[in-house]
Amino acid sequence: MTGGGIAAIIAAVALLILVLFIGVVLIRASKILVEINRSLAVVTKDVDLLSKEAEDIMANANDLLADVNGKVAKIDPVFQAMADLGQSTSDLNEATRNLTTKLTNPGKKSGKVSTAFKAGKGAVNLYREHKNK
Repeated sequence: MTGGGIAAIIAAVALLILVLFIGVVLIRASKILVEINRSLAVVTKDVDLLSKEAEDIMANANDLLADVNGKVAKIDPVFQAMADLGQSTSDLNEATRNLTTKLTNPGKKSGKVSTAFKAGKGAVNLYREHKNK
């Protein structure tokens, strides 16, 4: 064998090793791709299930929100009545303060009130005496 023959045999062996290595890599890559396809199928199935469950949850949330809105609409008049009662109480307190101020501050009007009260008391006494006879 000459030097060229030995070089050809070395090149052929190197090419054979390279082809075997590429073959092994391709077999492993194909197994990996098969496993990836299986995983994607599982993930797709799980995503579909999650999507369905999310739709159900959203539907329930919408029903619940509609129910809450209906109940809030029913109790709105109660809160309006409470607000009106609060305003009436505030008005009554203000009127009571004004009356207290007028009764505690002596003046022309309070003298008239006092005179009218005495006259009314006298009329009631006269009526009682007439009734008892």
